[in-house]
Amino acid sequence: MKRKMLGSALAAAALAVAGLGAAVPSANASQAQSQRLHPVRACHAVLARGEANCHAMVMVKPDGSSPKSTTPPSTALTPAQLQDAYNLAGLSSGGRTVAIVDAYGYPSLEQDLATFRSYYKLPACTTANGCLRIMDQNGGTSYPRTDVGWDQEQALDVDAVSAACPDCKIVVVQADTNSFANLGQAVITASQQPGVVAISNSYGGGDAADSTYGTYYNHPGIAVTASTGDNGYQGGSYPADSSYVTAVGGTTLKQAGGTTRGWSETVWSGAGSGCSTYNAALAAAASFDTGCSMRAMADVSAAADPNYGGLAVYYPTSRRASTWGQIGGTSESSPIVASVYALSGKTSGYANAIPYSNPGALFDVTGGSNGSCPTTQWCNARSGWDGPTGLGTPNGAGAF
Repeated sequence: MKRKMLGSALAAAALAVAGLGAAVPSANASQAQSQRLHPVRACHAVLARGEANCHAMVMVKPDGSSPKSTTPPSTALTPAQLQDAYNLAGLSSGGRTVAIVDAYGYPSLEQDLATFRSYYKLPACTTANGCLRIMDQNGGTSYPRTDVGWDQEQALDVDAVSAACPDCKIVVVQADTNSFANLGQAVITASQQPGVVAISNSYGGGDAADSTYGTYYNHPGIAVTASTGDNGYQGGSYPADSSYVTAVGGTTLKQAGGTTRGWSETVWSGAGSGCSTYNAALAAAASFDTGCSMRAMADVSAAADPNYGGLAVYYPTSRRASTWGQIGGTSESSPIVASVYALSGKTSGYANAIPYSNPGALFDVTGGSNGSCPTTQWCNARSGWDGPTGLGTPNGAGAF
């Protein structure tokens, strides 16, 4: 088992290094090229065994630097557009709490979140009014050292929750490092916070076993979501392929005038998918022809393509400076889905089973691919379940 996990981690590391500074394929690459922007990974550490990278993709200039802007990009998804695309406008969580788990400290988190919410005229969410709580992995205030890439991930996460669920409270738990031991302890701490109904994890490593890490993510009654990754069809990725979490894939989201919905969605080519070699298949997915004898991912999906569907985010470019930009990746889709669980308020038992009981209440994604695979539904969209998008994307909160 250790040899398999080490191989998966090294493979993930190689992919991360290979992808550093390289554009992710997209159906909308021409738009990014016209602006001379391209997406890069916010986190690009070479992973050791038992470590994870964040899955945020930041749109940057040809030299790799972030555009300096005092306003959001015109191409970026706004809160109003996100709510319209997924029929979330007018829904309320009643003040339920979404927890965000990430690695490392982010000194300007509250200030940057205030800028985002003020610009879009969302209710203030501060530590003073009790909407926002920030803590270390043990629930205290011994915040870890700063890492700008993971700070950008945290900015995306809190802005995505704010966009999808403006009345949700937010808890951010910062792990000391990007090891699964520390991230896992942060998840446990998040699960113990009053009011938390969903925990979003926008990071992952190679395929791994619940017998090794599952105790961190096993929280019945709380919707634990995890992003499936940004490398396309590659097989399992932990914690998304844990039997205890909702695995969240990614789509390319475009406005589509003249259609009933007003939006179209296809598979984002970077959306992770595949089968775990360690963890048990979900009983709820037994009748959905996943083609996997073990745990299949994804379960559901949401906007992730950084070129088209990337969210407007106010994020740090250094310890002392922040800017508006456009960020995507399955790091965007995981907090969106966690927020929809909070809007539904239905998280009893293992929440990953809930969408399988009502798939008709989702937008089914039937076009696009994220690679080549031996079993067509693992990498190609189709009617019903498929690997890159799962059962589909939110259509209100009825499927959650």
